[in-house]
Amino acid sequence: MSHVRVGPRAVTRSVAFLTAGVLAVPALAGCTSDEPAGKPLAAQDVAAAPRSRVADGGTLRWAVDSVPETLNAFQADADDTTNRVAQAVLPSMYRTDDTGRPARNPDYLESAEVVDTEPKQVVVYKLNQQAVWSDGREIGAADFAAQWRALSGKDSAYWTARNAGYDRIEKVERGAGDLEVKVTFSRPYADWQSLFTPLYPKDVTGTPDAFNDGARRELKVTAGPFAVQKVDTKDDEVVLAGNPRWWGEPAKLEQIVLRAVPRDKRVSELVAGKLDLAEVDPETADEVGLAAGPRDAGTGTPLMGPQGTPAAGAPGSPLAGDRGRSAAQALRSWALANGSDEEAAEEEVLAREERRETEAKAQRRQRALSGFEVRKSLEPAYTQLALNGADGPLADERVRRAVARALDRKKLAEAVLKPLGLPAEPVGSHVALAGQPAYADGSGALGDQNAKEARALLADAGWVPGGPVKKTEKGEKAAGAEGDGEKEKDGKKSEDGDDGDDGTYIVGEDGKNPGDGGDGENGEGGAKADAESGEKHSSGKNTAQGGAPGAYAPKGTAAPAAAAAPVAKDGKALTLRFVLPSGPGSEALRTVAGRVSDMLDEIGIDTAITKVPDESYFKDHIASGAYDLALYSWPATAFPATDARPVYAKPVPAADGSLNVAQNYTRVGTDQVDQLFDRAMSTLDRKEARDLLRKADSRIWAAAGSVPLYQRPQLTAARKGLANAGAFGFETPVYEDMGFLKKGAQGPRPAASPSS
Repeated sequence: MSHVRVGPRAVTRSVAFLTAGVLAVPALAGCTSDEPAGKPLAAQDVAAAPRSRVADGGTLRWAVDSVPETLNAFQADADDTTNRVAQAVLPSMYRTDDTGRPARNPDYLESAEVVDTEPKQVVVYKLNQQAVWSDGREIGAADFAAQWRALSGKDSAYWTARNAGYDRIEKVERGAGDLEVKVTFSRPYADWQSLFTPLYPKDVTGTPDAFNDGARRELKVTAGPFAVQKVDTKDDEVVLAGNPRWWGEPAKLEQIVLRAVPRDKRVSELVAGKLDLAEVDPETADEVGLAAGPRDAGTGTPLMGPQGTPAAGAPGSPLAGDRGRSAAQALRSWALANGSDEEAAEEEVLAREERRETEAKAQRRQRALSGFEVRKSLEPAYTQLALNGADGPLADERVRRAVARALDRKKLAEAVLKPLGLPAEPVGSHVALAGQPAYADGSGALGDQNAKEARALLADAGWVPGGPVKKTEKGEKAAGAEGDGEKEKDGKKSEDGDDGDDGTYIVGEDGKNPGDGGDGENGEGGAKADAESGEKHSSGKNTAQGGAPGAYAPKGTAAPAAAAAPVAKDGKALTLRFVLPSGPGSEALRTVAGRVSDMLDEIGIDTAITKVPDESYFKDHIASGAYDLALYSWPATAFPATDARPVYAKPVPAADGSLNVAQNYTRVGTDQVDQLFDRAMSTLDRKEARDLLRKADSRIWAAAGSVPLYQRPQLTAARKGLANAGAFGFETPVYEDMGFLKKGAQGPRPAASPSS
């Protein structure tokens, strides 16, 4: 899966960082059938095992996207690895459980409760009496107060990414004893449990200099099961070692090495034995899964023929070097190599040697990967289609709604998740995921997919089919379609741009994606083409069967749906700029983009797809607004009132005349949505907060600035025998429990999906 994802908390990451917070709600009671929150769609898959079966010692080599620029999670350039380090080495008052709900972390917190609401909200934290920093000092009120002052926003000398929640604190002081911290709020704050996680020592937050620079490359004082041993930018790794002053359950592992490995290089590192745990793309997951075999199956010897004889092509077979070829091909090769024609025999012998080397290499790769297994779940994040409403055709709400109502979100979810064996349900909320308290399917405020009504919305906005279109020498195209990235033409790469036109990939004018089967699913006639390229062809010729234009499809194959006549207004066809990342791991996004384009074809909207480098995708296109349509992901955090507000807040003019969009990159917002979020953030009544968030979500759906599509898959290759690590789902990793099973210990069976 693509790693293009953004997070509403700049405090924890700039682009690719998921928050670790939790919502202040009680433990989850059994969900009833009429509870819209439901259950999580997929359980975590971490090969859970009791600590008694996990060996002491060992090093876990864990692939990450990058060595962090900073270890201070409250700075703007913090990333996903920053968060991972913070979880392992710093206090967190609450953890997230496997349903995305909060669990008090007893290693740090004996209790925390709201003790007063009038005249002001007061929260008292009672800390674990054993909790100490690695320098021996007790964790206490001084650390809480220093972090509040640093993040309150009152002192601009602190280079902080945000101050949400901390700006509502009036004072932090010592409670009745050394182990109590009393926090008084100037305004009510529903998400108070999001604060002080992670908690840094006052050594880091006490002064601007220490905050800004002191924790970027090292953390001298920590308080977790692990401590930061070194940040090595030369070898691209962060080394965590066991903390000798840790008072909780001792860490099973001696070290955790977080190695920066590009996603397209991870399979090679797995084969080389240099990694034990790595999030991988679907193609790598398939290869690992095939090599490993079923997780509960016995061992096998795929190269053995009947009664233990070598199969054709296996080492020791007279047909070695012909594995994977037909019997006739193998026999012909053997005959040539052993025939009387010396020249032909020599050529065939050389060819067979090359094939043997290739086969041997493939077998070594397979043997290496057979030591791993794929652990899969769903991330607490969803992929959305973003519609830029700042200007152009999508500034009209009717056009945005038409686009949204043209989409079959179920089919889009199935295209990504069904081949992976994961629940393929479309996401129904912008603020939460299934199983979280605020979740409810609010898509009814927009309406179900309906092409007829979508066309009516376009017509109401003045976009009518068959209208006159002003043509240029190169044909009609979208304004601003000339991106700075790699472009697509007729479904193929334009290597150097010198192909007789401008290189822009215009979709929808001439017909459907060849081989799509007419239904947009990964079904017969289109699955392979879509899975491999994820892109559409604008030739209008059916080349799915053998590639011959006009070739007949097998009997029973559905005919491709005809594209609607392009809609136009004031002599200009409606063409939307669709910007996508081009890097490794983005194949699924391109598949989804092709299917979205197919669906828009059916209501007369063309799309101009431009692929751009990953490094510029977000900064130069999403954040700057240089797009009409785009795909990227948001986490559904446990604090939607706090974290989702800047994502959907109405943009406001800044002092310099520019538009302050916060993190609302679609530029679509309303005063009503802002007010609902503000009320949800300020009430301590959990039911009222939940209802307000659901109302806000309904209004976001109605505005059609973004359309949630599916929950992101989480695929992790893990060394067999590695316990309590993998696809974590909602749950905060428990670093002290990770480790390798003792010799002879049986590994657990894979977790079942809650829906199974």
